[in-house]
Amino acid sequence: MGDISCSNGISNGNGVNGKSHSSLNGYRKSCWYEEEIEENLRWCFALNSILHTGASRYQDIALLDTKPFGKALVIDGKLQSAEVDEFIYHESLVHPAFLHHSSPKTVFIMGGGEGSTAREILRHKTVEKVVMCDIDEEVVNFCKAYLVVNREAFCDPRLEVIINDARAELEIGKECYDVIIGDLADPIEGGPCYKLYTKSFYEHTVKPRLNQGGIFITQAGPAGIFSHTEVFSCIYNTLRQVFKYVVPYSAHIPSYADTWGWVMASDSPFMLSADELDTRIKQRIEGENRYLDGKTFSSASTLSKAVRKSLDTETHVYTEGAARFIYGHGSVHKQNQAKLIRNGLMEEAPTKSTK
Repeated sequence: MGDISCSNGISNGNGVNGKSHSSLNGYRKSCWYEEEIEENLRWCFALNSILHTGASRYQDIALLDTKPFGKALVIDGKLQSAEVDEFIYHESLVHPAFLHHSSPKTVFIMGGGEGSTAREILRHKTVEKVVMCDIDEEVVNFCKAYLVVNREAFCDPRLEVIINDARAELEIGKECYDVIIGDLADPIEGGPCYKLYTKSFYEHTVKPRLNQGGIFITQAGPAGIFSHTEVFSCIYNTLRQVFKYVVPYSAHIPSYADTWGWVMASDSPFMLSADELDTRIKQRIEGENRYLDGKTFSSASTLSKAVRKSLDTETHVYTEGAARFIYGHGSVHKQNQAKLIRNGLMEEAPTKSTK
């Protein structure tokens, strides 16, 4: 057993029998990002620097330069995406629904302020209009300014950005869409998004805004062998109460330290084979996918025996009065922030009150 690191990532200096181990000394010299995944389990990785921090009336925001995953966007202490592997999440979120639809032209994104979901959608040649509705203008502006990879998407004339609550925007609007995507923050207790995972929202707000043959797709939280019962299984079961055809699928996201889940739903069946999906990828998508093709989706939608059994027997329906939440929170420790400021790796700036 080597040195035990304190929660701030700084060694307590005690090794076996009180002796320190020089092989672990490097850990004391790094600033670490730490996220609590579940009780008694935390995920942390080393940082080069904290590039930017801020806060809106809704959320705290940080852009980190991490050693293993490149630039990483963190909102309310939860890692949203990382430069090295965000393509896995966003290709999985977007392309299955668009490929299964006969000709997707109009799209509504709930959330998606980062811009990566819009980027993947706009690669589809059939798409004529994308409405991205995010409640937090400061997050959108933050991502426009700092996430260079998505600047082209934000400048695409097919993209319309609306700052509003997605639920309110769908309820007051009259337009219907071929695809509606839920690229929302995880359902965290006290967070702004959990009401957008409920049966009433899907049934009375989302479904009426889908065109004939329309498809709804949402990110659905952790879907690992132990974590899928947090929200993935009940989001799946909730959508089964509203749509005729519901397909859950998952992929491992290294920076999340877990398998992640999505659920696709429609009143029209999903009938395409892996070869047919590959044909549509070649015909419809500009550029080459890095992650998703027909065989990958076939694999992703073939869940493990344990997860399939849980989904088949899940009875919980997500409502405002019976909501489920994912566990945990994350932080960049204040001691490390102070160290970075002293070393000139982070600018000291006042943080706006969220109250």
